[in-house]
Amino acid sequence: MSRTFAYCRVSTTDQTTDSQVIEIQSAGFAIDKRRIVTECVSGSVAAVERKGFAKLLDRFEEGDVLIVTKLDCLGRNAMDVRATVERLAADGVRVHCLALGGVDLTSSAGKMTMHVLSAVAEFERDLLIERTQAGLARARAEGTPLGRKPALTDADQVDAMKKLLNGVPLSQIAREYKTSRATIQRLRRKAEQ
Repeated sequence: MSRTFAYCRVSTTDQTTDSQVIEIQSAGFAIDKRRIVTECVSGSVAAVERKGFAKLLDRFEEGDVLIVTKLDCLGRNAMDVRATVERLAADGVRVHCLALGGVDLTSSAGKMTMHVLSAVAEFERDLLIERTQAGLARARAEGTPLGRKPALTDADQVDAMKKLLNGVPLSQIAREYKTSRATIQRLRRKAEQ
């Protein structure tokens, strides 16, 4: 006999999974409290690496059903979500997502939905890369300096080099300019070249 589980996740401690549990119950799923797994962990952590989800994986048997309210409960990006769903499907576990109309992501229609979502995510990522590259090229053409602002102004660099040549210790110079020793060491290496 198949069992139904719910997985609810939030990213920060100031959030709660209560609304996700209520949404699942409102959708008509009466899930035993012992089969509701909630956790607070970033979506950037792969589902299989999360403590609560990993325990859930150990409990699943073929024919079980996993309910999530949204795909982002399973992962932050389409690739991670897809890998998680495929792993569950290989174990004979069906995955239903309420945000997608309760579709079983392991069914033919669910797989198609996952492929479309993956394609859209990949398309969005490629567009973002293209826009970023175009913006960087425009900035270079306009002569805009790229990268982060130097820790020391040109005048501070000259002054710091004078102090280095006069034997002032690195750590003292770094404290004086409120920067790291590594910054002063890079300045020294740059001058030696």
